[in-house]
This record gives sequence, structure tokens and C-alpha cells, in this order.
Amino acid sequence: MMHGDTLIRISLNALGQNMDMLRQLMGPEVAVMAVIKANGYGHGATEIAPTLLQHGACYLAVARLEEALPLRKAYPDAPLFVLGHTPDRLLECAALNRITLTVFSVHQATLLNAIGEKNGIRPTVHLKAETGFNRLGTDDLEEMKSILRLPHLYVEGIYSHLALKDRPSDELQLNRFLSIVDALENEGHFFRHKHIADSISCVDYPDFRLNMVRPGALLYGMKGFESDALSPIPALSMETRITRLRRLAPGEGVGYDLSWQAQRPSVIATLPFGYGDGYPRTLGGSGYVTIRGIKCPLVGVMCMDQCVADVTEVPGVQVGDLAIIYGDGTRNTLSIQEAASLAGTNKNELLCRLSERPFRLYEE
Repeated sequence: MMHGDTLIRISLNALGQNMDMLRQLMGPEVAVMAVIKANGYGHGATEIAPTLLQHGACYLAVARLEEALPLRKAYPDAPLFVLGHTPDRLLECAALNRITLTVFSVHQATLLNAIGEKNGIRPTVHLKAETGFNRLGTDDLEEMKSILRLPHLYVEGIYSHLALKDRPSDELQLNRFLSIVDALENEGHFFRHKHIADSISCVDYPDFRLNMVRPGALLYGMKGFESDALSPIPALSMETRITRLRRLAPGEGVGYDLSWQAQRPSVIATLPFGYGDGYPRTLGGSGYVTIRGIKCPLVGVMCMDQCVADVTEVPGVQVGDLAIIYGDGTRNTLSIQEAASLAGTNKNELLCRLSERPFRLYEE
């Protein structure tokens, strides 16, 4: 039940369309691992998972085990993948919950092999290859071969991660990755999945797709790639309603430090959202909301729970009027892309910032 006026709308139809468009572009030979870490980029991982699976995701990928376990509880048979490191003490929990893990050390692979032998199972893993990103992974071929020889471990795939500095450096990483894959496959091991491409590279670099891609932001309608081959649809919008109107005389201020003062007779609107909802505090004074189709600048210091907009230019403005916080960039609404630019960050951070507090309404 919705108990407040600030809400986030999630279009499941847009998510499904984005998956369909991507799969059509990738072709039938390329599997899609849908990345839903950080609560589905703020969209709600548990709620959006069925849509992504119904539209062809072969895996749902998260960053850590604590993100995977609620999904396993909700969807006992969903294919789940952990992109990050899993602590040794949690390996058995992951294996018994049939969650595919990232592995890049003989130490952890040996532990998982023992867990498999003890429980009569074969834990599934993907090898993480180091190709120059220098975060997680190994480029030690002998170590990889040792992992591949473990009898109670199923090494289903191998992957790496691009730095996305420029095409030449990305190609260097791809070639390093392929040389590692070739060396291991020449030893007789077959990898069901080979992947290195994310949302940007899977669209801009067709030759990087291999037989699996890992889109994240693209699924939610965020375009970071340069190609016009795909036009994803934003799946998220955010809105609230005016809780109070007040007229100010010139010189009267608003909020903490009275950092903004009216330069003319003004009408201001109090709105029930703030940085506690995940809205960037830096957008107080530079962001805006849209009321009755008119851009209304946010004025004064952004508070944790409330903020103030100058609505002087909105004819007939009333308490209860709808205020669009994030839209799709049309009809004078603030897109996630524009908001990120104003806040000096990127789109993914703004989406991941969205807190649990705003009610999320899922629409077909």
C-alpha cells in the first residue's frame, strides 16, 4: 500500500521491450546475462526479475551473495550469478543454494570442490580472467588449469571486464582474453559461456559479444553507447505532490542558511522528497521539477526529506499538484541523464542511489 505522495514508477513493459530489442540485436547465438545488482539499479531486483526472465535472460547477475539470496528465496529455480567475490565462509551457502559464483583462485576453487564432494553436488562457477582492468581475476594459466582439473567443480564459463578507455585498449583486453580462452580450450576444456561485453561494448562492438553479454544500464533505458542501433526506453520515473504553497516577498529566504532569497514576489512549493530518497543533495539550487508542464527550479539547500521549488511561473498552481522529479526528458521533464550531468556524476549512480523509502509502483 502506498502511504505517501512520493513514488517511483517502474514500467515492466519498457524493461521487456528493452530486453527484446537487445536480444534481437545480439542474435540467437548470444546469451544475455541481465545485471540486476544494487536492487536492480534502483528498480527493485525481486520485482523486475520475472520480466527479465520471461523476455529471455539466461542469468540474473548480482554483485554479492547477499543480493542473490533474497532472489533465490523468491524464485527457487531462477539462474543466479554473483559477479563479485564471495567470502570463504559463505561458499557452502552459495553452493547449496545453486548460485553460480565467480572464481579466480585455486584456494576458493579447492574449497568449492570439497563442498561439492561433501554434499554430492558440483558447484557451478565462471573463471574471472585478468586482462588489464586489475580489479578481480587471474592471468595465471597454470592456476586456471589447476581449477579446471578439480573433479567436483563445474567451470561453466570464463569472463573478463573491459576498462572502456578507448577502442584500442579495449581490443587489447579482448585479445588477451581470447588468448587465455584459446590456451585453456587447447587443453581440452569447453566453456559453455564466454563473456566480456557490458551494455556499452555489446552495442558498440559487435565483435566483442562472443556467446554471452552482460547488459545492465541498457536494460533500464540508459544509453551509454554511441551506436544508433538500439534506442532503449527509460523504465523509471519519479514523482511527488505539492504539500504546501507560500508567497514570499523580495528578500525572504528558504531553508537552511537561507541560502536562496527571493528576488521578486515569489510563490514557493514544499515537496516531500530529499536526499533521504536518493535525490542528489547537490541538485538543490540547480535541479528542477516539472509542474503542469513548466520547469520549476529547486531553491535553497536540499534537505533529507523535503525540498522547495519556485513555482511563481505556474498558473493556477495548487497544493496537491503533481511534480515530476525524474521523467524521460520530454515535456520539460528532467531525465536521469541530465540530472547526472547537473550533479557531476553518472546515470548508474543516480539510479543506485534511489532508496527503499519511495513507494515503487510496477506497471505493465
